[in-house]
Amino acid sequence: MKKYLMRRFALSEKGAKDMLKAIGAVTLSNISLMLPVWLLFAFTGDYLAGVAAGRWYWYLLAAALCLIVILIPNYLQYNATFFATYEESGKRRVSLAEKLRKLPLSFFGKRDLADLTSTIMADSETLEHASSHQIPQFYGSLVSTVLICVMLLCYQWQMALAAIWPIPIAILIVFGSRRVQERFIRRQSAAKVRLDDAVQEFIETSRDLKSCNAENAYLKELDAKIDDVEKKAIGAEVGQAAFIVSAQLILKIGIGTVAVAGSILLMQGQLTVMQLFSFLLLASRLYEPMSANLINLGMLNLLSVPVARMNEIYHCPEQQGSADFHPKGYDIRFDHVGFSYDDGKTVLQDVSFTARQGQVTALVGPSGGGKTTVSRLAARFWDIDQGKITVGGQDISQIDPETLLGVYAIVFQDVTLFNNSILENIRIGKKDATDEEVLAAAKLANCDAFADKLPQGYNTVIGENGSELSGGERQRISIARAFLKDAPIILLDEASASLDVENETVIQEALSRLIKEKTVLVIAHRMRTVSGADQVVVLSDGRIAEAGKPADLLRKNGLFAHMVKTQTEGQHWAIGAGNAT
Repeated sequence: MKKYLMRRFALSEKGAKDMLKAIGAVTLSNISLMLPVWLLFAFTGDYLAGVAAGRWYWYLLAAALCLIVILIPNYLQYNATFFATYEESGKRRVSLAEKLRKLPLSFFGKRDLADLTSTIMADSETLEHASSHQIPQFYGSLVSTVLICVMLLCYQWQMALAAIWPIPIAILIVFGSRRVQERFIRRQSAAKVRLDDAVQEFIETSRDLKSCNAENAYLKELDAKIDDVEKKAIGAEVGQAAFIVSAQLILKIGIGTVAVAGSILLMQGQLTVMQLFSFLLLASRLYEPMSANLINLGMLNLLSVPVARMNEIYHCPEQQGSADFHPKGYDIRFDHVGFSYDDGKTVLQDVSFTARQGQVTALVGPSGGGKTTVSRLAARFWDIDQGKITVGGQDISQIDPETLLGVYAIVFQDVTLFNNSILENIRIGKKDATDEEVLAAAKLANCDAFADKLPQGYNTVIGENGSELSGGERQRISIARAFLKDAPIILLDEASASLDVENETVIQEALSRLIKEKTVLVIAHRMRTVSGADQVVVLSDGRIAEAGKPADLLRKNGLFAHMVKTQTEGQHWAIGAGNAT
């Protein structure tokens, strides 16, 4: 049962144990609620016999005992269904986040980010609510109903059958609708993800939409997506209600069959008036919670979709590797490397080169040639299909990704910052760094020039993704992180490509200090920035077109020389009627 609960509801082992306790508590609570029925039956019998007045104190005592007996399992049920559920829900969210942290980037290429966010937040919330309000209640009620039905069969089997027959039919109707309801909920979930994507896209691109006068057109599409979510939600509700209401109607018929069967048996002398009265009470006590339980069962049918989405994350294979990493130096070597993304399109083919420690290796080439892919493969963001990549002679496919990234400092062209202070944004490079170490790294990256002008200096909160800073200032924070980490391998996605001349000069000075005596792999977009590189690797269509020192490649008059010439001519272009300066 424990393994079934873990698989069915994406629970941890402790969560499954707590769920079993909750089911037990609900079972006891439901059985305890039958005590007032028994007490009422006993009192009615004594009242009709004319002896109730002399036993009133016993009934008061019995009522008090019933109240205590009901309170105890209800207290246990509350603790088991709510406190334990919230603890499990917190663990679930953390475990999903931890799992995502260990997955290769190829996984994120397959999944929509809004979909993943929905799984961690909305799906977890759905499962949390079900775990506290529906799962234990359903199974507990099922167990208690079975026990009560067995007792009724032992007491008077004809009347028991008349009372029990609607219950399995009603359950089968709702349970049999599972596939239909899954289809409805999948459509609803897909519509919600499309709407979340559209809202996020609208917020991110509002500036461009305004500049192109395209807001109204986009909002019309957004309205259509909102209407689609509403339509799918109504469809899901109607689809669920059709089966649940039908099952509840079957339960209502049960009271009639109890009355009819009881009347027949009463006329035949096989049943007393008190027995008929007791069965009518018990039938109402059986059907009322079972009617609510059918709603719980309908909700459990809907859980298969969010649970499947969570299990897809849990069961996705992680990048494995050893934490025992002792490289002999930090040369990066590509040996006949081939790679393709999940769509099967080849991105790299037979790529071989060595980026040596103490040297700068520049990756250049036309857009789509594979430069970024090479740098990501070097840090094992993805695993290659063919060949081998080594760092210091060790195959990186055998190294734990987090251990491997410990020797890399990466400066992306697109900087990601957090809505926190400059100090804390830089500290991401080394989480246990002291303030003095952070400030020293910031100074090396020339952050003083802008931080000193801010109201709280380095303690100034810079807004979401550094919205309060310029592009050059954001880049300097990124470089400061790399200084703080002080890793032996530097990957640079040319940080100064989109900056003005003044900022570019400042950042180039900072980078020149950063890369001293390290293995440097830089993606170069401006040919003039590779003039000082020790080696240039020219990538075109996923292959190495040429490689060597910049001066040697210029003399060969190949693709590199052509790119340099084209960019040099482009620098003299000016806006006007074809005029150049």
